[in-house]
Amino acid sequence: MALVDMAAVTLRKEELHASVGDPVLDTMNFLNEITHRYPKAISFAPGRPYDGFFDVEEIFTHIRRYLDHLEQGGATPGEIRNALFQYGPTSGQIRALIADSLRKDENIDVRPESVVVTVGCQEAMFLALRALIAGPDDALLVSSPCYVGITGAARLLGIEPIAVEEGRDGFRCADLETALDAERARGRRPRAFYVVPDHSNPSGTTMSLEERHALLELAAREDFLVLEDSPYRLVSPGRQLPTLKSLDREQRVVHLGSYSKTLFPGARVGFAVADQRVVDKDGNPGLLADELTKIKSMVTVNTSPLSQAVVAGMLLAADGRTSELNTETSAYYGEAMQAILARLDECFPQQDRDALGVRWNRPDGGFFLTVDVPFRTDSAALVRSAEDHGVIWTPMSYFYPQGGGEHSLRLSVSYLTQADVSEGVARLAQFIKSESTNAG
Repeated sequence: MALVDMAAVTLRKEELHASVGDPVLDTMNFLNEITHRYPKAISFAPGRPYDGFFDVEEIFTHIRRYLDHLEQGGATPGEIRNALFQYGPTSGQIRALIADSLRKDENIDVRPESVVVTVGCQEAMFLALRALIAGPDDALLVSSPCYVGITGAARLLGIEPIAVEEGRDGFRCADLETALDAERARGRRPRAFYVVPDHSNPSGTTMSLEERHALLELAAREDFLVLEDSPYRLVSPGRQLPTLKSLDREQRVVHLGSYSKTLFPGARVGFAVADQRVVDKDGNPGLLADELTKIKSMVTVNTSPLSQAVVAGMLLAADGRTSELNTETSAYYGEAMQAILARLDECFPQQDRDALGVRWNRPDGGFFLTVDVPFRTDSAALVRSAEDHGVIWTPMSYFYPQGGGEHSLRLSVSYLTQADVSEGVARLAQFIKSESTNAG
């Protein structure tokens, strides 16, 4: 049979879904491109854990521990084999271990049936948005600046997030109340509010205990759900404020979790705690977790059983107390944060800060802090920084869904050694002083 010479198909981008042209979806690709283009530059961009804590051989130990746990629980050899090789339940096969860990670590007391094991926290966000935002009259509000993952997930679903701007010290409940009123005045129903209350990505701010209580009271009074995303608590030094979910008495909080920062980023295991009661038109009760599971069955089918086995083995090693597994890591990240703050103070004495108009916040945990500067921190400035000064950072404008952050940058302290932090801040100082002079 003769081969038919056919012209290659060319698709028109404007005929694809509008989200593929959204700048939010290009931000991480752009940062990766810059990092690879300038490999000798010191990068404060990645928000990923420090590599020095990982040991390849431990993966096998964790899996073996989980398999022993199944055997001790009465599982047959066939059931153990299936636990690794087969798809497994869509909602996850380690829900009981996660629920136990949440109770011990975070004082979050929920039944395993309320937990859905997801492919990282990103999938948990996607499932929650798809379930809760039913149509164009439902509004998603987000504390802004916010993690690009929630913005990207929303726009993939055709949802435009409504930004609630943080103050210098972080989230303020009064601002959210104003935004709720504005959405209702437009004829829309505020359905959910997304926030990272602890050591936020990207700003590094932490919500006060007073504001946490106020937020829960507002959610009950105004009838909306809170999407709590808090991955940095257990990798931060010192005693943490209670999670919103642990304070939740009216099931107003959907807690979105991840083991990427605390245990094993490559496993891509996250979870959603969705214990809200759902009643169908016939009055039959269920849980929001059940609805998320239905959606997941058509998105990823299930979360890798092998990844779940590794995470389960790690949880079992510490009797569910993830905080104990992160004693060393939280101290390391805390020291890294103090090191970068001290180095900024050194490179920018108060007199220089005042003259240049440079300032930064002082987070007490997490991976990130923000620096305000007198010039535009756009992509072109980032290229100049990498090319001329050998230092990479993240423009804060990437994290504002409705515009903002044009004169701020984000620094991540998690991935670098203290020697790199010291040299990187020195390079950053030279860049900032050069740009400030040119801007003036």
